[in-house]
Amino acid sequence: MHRLSHVLYGRFPEVQQIGTLLAAARKGRSGALALSAEAGEGKSALLQYAAAQAAEWRILRCSGIESESELPFAGLHLLLGTALDRLDTLPEPQRKALGGALGLGPSDGADRFLIGVATLTLLAELSADGPVLCLIDDAHWLDRPSADVLRFAARRLGAEGIVMLFAGRKEFELSGLPALRLGPLDAASAAAMLAECSPGLSPDQRDRVLAEAAGNPLALLEFPRMNRDASPAAPLPLPLRLRSGYERQIAEWTIGARTALLVVAAEETGDLGVVLRALELLGHPPAALDEAEQSGMVAVTEHTVSFRHPLKRSAAYHGASFTQRLAVHAAIAEALADDPSRSAWHLAAASTGPDENVAAALESAAERARERTGHASAAVALERAANLTPDPATRARRLVLAVETAADAGHTERARQLADDAEQLPLDAVERARVGSTRALLEFEHGSLHRAHQLMIAAAVEVAEIEPERAAWLLVEAGRIAWTAGDIDGVYAGHKRLTALPEEVSAPLQAALRGGLAILEGELAEGISLIRANVAFSRSVPLEMTSLRLAFALQAALIGDMQVAREQLTELADLARARGMIGWFPAIGTTLATSELILGRLREAELMATATARIAADIGQPSRVAGAESVLAMIAAIQGDADRCRELADRNLRNAPGDHNAVDVTHCEWALALLDLGQGRYEQALGRLDALHRAPAQARGHWTDLLRDLIEAAVRLRRPERGSAAMAEIEAWAAALDTPWASGIMLSCQGMLRGDGALLAQALELHLAADRRYDHARTALVYGEWLRRERRMNEARIHLRQALETFDRLGAAPWAEHARIELRAAGEGSVPEPENDMAARLTPQELQVVRLAAGGATNKEIAAQLFLSPKTVGHHLYRAFPKLGVSNRVELARLPIG
Repeated sequence: MHRLSHVLYGRFPEVQQIGTLLAAARKGRSGALALSAEAGEGKSALLQYAAAQAAEWRILRCSGIESESELPFAGLHLLLGTALDRLDTLPEPQRKALGGALGLGPSDGADRFLIGVATLTLLAELSADGPVLCLIDDAHWLDRPSADVLRFAARRLGAEGIVMLFAGRKEFELSGLPALRLGPLDAASAAAMLAECSPGLSPDQRDRVLAEAAGNPLALLEFPRMNRDASPAAPLPLPLRLRSGYERQIAEWTIGARTALLVVAAEETGDLGVVLRALELLGHPPAALDEAEQSGMVAVTEHTVSFRHPLKRSAAYHGASFTQRLAVHAAIAEALADDPSRSAWHLAAASTGPDENVAAALESAAERARERTGHASAAVALERAANLTPDPATRARRLVLAVETAADAGHTERARQLADDAEQLPLDAVERARVGSTRALLEFEHGSLHRAHQLMIAAAVEVAEIEPERAAWLLVEAGRIAWTAGDIDGVYAGHKRLTALPEEVSAPLQAALRGGLAILEGELAEGISLIRANVAFSRSVPLEMTSLRLAFALQAALIGDMQVAREQLTELADLARARGMIGWFPAIGTTLATSELILGRLREAELMATATARIAADIGQPSRVAGAESVLAMIAAIQGDADRCRELADRNLRNAPGDHNAVDVTHCEWALALLDLGQGRYEQALGRLDALHRAPAQARGHWTDLLRDLIEAAVRLRRPERGSAAMAEIEAWAAALDTPWASGIMLSCQGMLRGDGALLAQALELHLAADRRYDHARTALVYGEWLRRERRMNEARIHLRQALETFDRLGAAPWAEHARIELRAAGEGSVPEPENDMAARLTPQELQVVRLAAGGATNKEIAAQLFLSPKTVGHHLYRAFPKLGVSNRVELARLPIG
């Protein structure tokens, strides 16, 4: 029997699952598992079991530490400490990001998800020498940046031969990873374990231990070694009962040994040098640690000292008196004089009341944490700094900064609580506006768009007299929120307040709102002119000003200039990939996917929307997940995948948060209408599209494509009069836009309504000029039908073949089937079956990898772009090559997969 078997009684399913992961990793497949349990239930023992089974592997370990949980990337540093010799093998942006996070070089404020990509790449580099096992114990105490990075890496494991095992308390959760919750042992397993571990117990003692342990494996091991008669008789929670036993053991030792244990418990990294310096400051020699080691409580190596179980650490720390803990933290702070961030936290732990020096040190620590993208840690540091600040005005300033930082970290509820606290202080007008605008953004993210708009307006009003420039930007934000919500009155209200500000402040920003308002007022030419001027101006704006560049790209999409929007968004997406700005990626990716879709690039749209949804889910942006899935619903409708279309659309319409995002709702309804239109349910399609057309602020800009669908549904239903209002709107837009794509849609719709083949033929030429493949195929189908009805069979077949070829290439199955039916009716002798498109043989991620590889990118370069590991890239290529009938990259580059 394995030497760890006595702590694994009753854990056969868990052992089996871990064994399966390890076996898969030996064959090159990676995996991750999150174990959660109460203290003492065996999660650490399972990690030990995994380590024993993988003894020949490269094993990386770290444990979360409670007092270290607010020090950014502390856990990551512990895990990767022995692997940093491979740091130079990473691509330069990743190397700089990870090195900066771990304090090995200057921090450039890299997105923490670029650090996650760097971590994955580093682990993949290690796995080139054989399987790698990462053991992360006490994960519930990991600092938030480390937890985010490790979760991000774990979700992207593929073909590297890496296993990541997380273990934490019951409240611990890493969403998106397979989870395994442990519980107490069953009665038979507990009795068997106790009989093996403590065979000399009397029946009464055995029954007492089984009752007190309640199936907790650690308790079954430890209770027999303690004075059972002195154990608490009252029914206390098991972790406290265990702790009380350890405390009784510790109480019997010398003051030096107890102090040494307390120092080890309070010092968060296990740094032996810091522990010994702190002991010296407290008046105890290094020998004080010897007794603690001999007791079996701690393990001491050449450079580190650590407790053998978290409960032992908890007992040593909480069993000491309050004054003893204060003295120890003060000594550790002094021992850490060369590490101001850690020293500041220990100074705070040693403080009993307001202290400006300590508060200032914590604020500086927060600033350093923000530079390393540790916003969660920075928020906690600022909150603690505010609590220690004696001056009310300075306390207010720090707490307001804590509100903003917590919001940046994605800690919505904590940010709201801090905002409540801040509003109880004597804030000045600017501080009130900062808190109010942060509340507005929190409400916006969670779907309360009207509330967000009200809060943003109120914040702008607060500072309109004293900081008009801040007020102007807040009003532009308020206008954006109102537009998203479809609140036209709100857009007007914001613009009116903006024009009331001093002209030198408001004039440069008025165009940002005025263009959209002009469109709403029917002044299409003016609105389009203003927006195009904004977009032209944006080309002089540095790419690093991501928010501004994105805003102007969104305006281009608003008026349907999708090619322009696509160019700008592609630049931003490339920047986000190169610099690891993954937090920006979903906002960019959703609109880029929409642009690709409207341009008829269905494969590209699907790739971008799929990647966007995955990344948005990873980093906790549910509204962006909904936006990407609404695009995927439209693609599914065009391709005739009814189940997927309805699943995506219905879920997002049902779960749309708060006041809804008008664009996402429109896309979902449009998808269902397209599904009806493609499957011949014209009445249902027309009803949906007509409702969208009547909704305020819905049919704008690129919604001219939506109006085209409305008109086709009306014509096929033989109710052309129901398309007249939409036709008038398309004609107005086409005249104002004066572009081939808009004129092509107008002529196509006029041709359908009037039954005029000449107009349809002109539309086809304009679709080609605008490079709109899907639009061209849709019009070619209608034109081919018209020619067939006119008995011009040869011409009809030419256009119907063109339509069929495009529909097959795009995977637009319902439209392709319609074209086949028309071709047969036009006398085509042999109608081709659907082609086996090479790109269609691949999964979306395989297609992304293959395209980049065909363009000459290396595995490392592809991995950096797609936020994968190089080994996973290689695995995708390994799977894709046989599907495409090639054996190397040279052959790949010759294939028509672009």
